Amino acid sequence: MHFMKFGMIDQENATSLQTIEKGKNELMRLDKFLTEMGLGTRSEVKKILKTKQITVNGEVVTKPETKVEPENDQISYKGEPVTYCEYEYYLFYKPAGCVTATEDQLHKTVMDYLTDTVRSDLFPVGRLDIDTEGLLLITNDGALAHDLLSPAKHVEKTYYAVIDGVVTEKDVNSFENGVDIGEEKLTKPGKLRILKSEPESEIELTITEGRFHQVKRMFETVGKKVLYLKRISMGPLQLTDDLKPGEYRPLTEEEITALKIVNK
Repeated sequence: MHFMKFGMIDQENATSLQTIEKGKNELMRLDKFLTEMGLGTRSEVKKILKTKQITVNGEVVTKPETKVEPENDQISYKGEPVTYCEYEYYLFYKPAGCVTATEDQLHKTVMDYLTDTVRSDLFPVGRLDIDTEGLLLITNDGALAHDLLSPAKHVEKTYYAVIDGVVTEKDVNSFENGVDIGEEKLTKPGKLRILKSEPESEIELTITEGRFHQVKRMFETVGKKVLYLKRISMGPLQLTDDLKPGEYRPLTEEEITALKIVNK
């Protein structure tokens, strides 16, 4: 049974690069377990425990500090089992107009779209600009996130873009050699594929970095402007036609395995 999240935890900077490790038989406080499984915030969970609606192996438990074995103990809320889930992985089609964050006072966040997840500590891996659409990985696997974002791993990210200006083979060569976007080092080589070369061009660009506004800044160096930008792949993950903007789905076991292989 999936429980809706009652509170949102800001994990943007600290958690997205934090390694989360739990031994399968590790003891955990009951209130921490219930919070991680999305039953509510720590204070909300303590109130629920007082109502005597939580059982552990058939026995009513009211003390939040009670230690449980998440993988072995049978924990229930209102008679429904609360199944332990250590990691979750979702492929999200980010629409334009929302921010890549877990919490924001002004804008809708990508996390606001995920309504039936189990864990309360999910976060987006990396960032897409507010006006950029496309593939975004949502997880609570900090080690995997760290590897995907590490420049040393050279994880490829491919974008589809509409460009104001005629994109030429000269631009292809420039991107292959790296361009100066105003930082200490040139960008790493990018693979630019021209889909349509007209006053309003269409392209696909594959890069292995994630610098601030990188794709937009790369085209600015060759005198052109990005009008529309969508990420269509990240490592082995592909944005497929079955998802529309704002929709998401769990990763398949094959996709999770492929992600972990590419990061070795």
